[in-house]
Amino acid sequence: QVQLVESGGGLVQPGGSLRLSCAASGIRFSLFTMGWYRQAPGKQRELVAAITSGGSPNYADSVKGRFLISRDNVNNAVYLQMNSLKPEDTAVYYCNADSGPLKRFTYWGQGTQVTVSS
Repeated sequence: QVQLVESGGGLVQPGGSLRLSCAASGIRFSLFTMGWYRQAPGKQRELVAAITSGGSPNYADSVKGRFLISRDNVNNAVYLQMNSLKPEDTAVYYCNADSGPLKRFTYWGQGTQVTVSS
């Protein structure tokens, strides 16, 4: 079965850093666009960052310049390096795998909590 397992969440102070990891299995990982989404209490789930099968990234304006997404096609993993964290970044972060529009399949991880607070 398809599994996406997130790790690396936790409690950090404003201005701190955190690195999230997502390990994928059950898919042809190198063919999927991988992404990180987040959902804060009372808000809609939003795209934070995504990286295509070819390695091209894109970011939400709110995190541009602070977060970096990367992927490792050998280890079937995607990462989100989060720097200069703000309280507004507090949310549950979800890993996503998407096969694209031609023959589309989408998978989600269970999420990992990130809390930015002093």
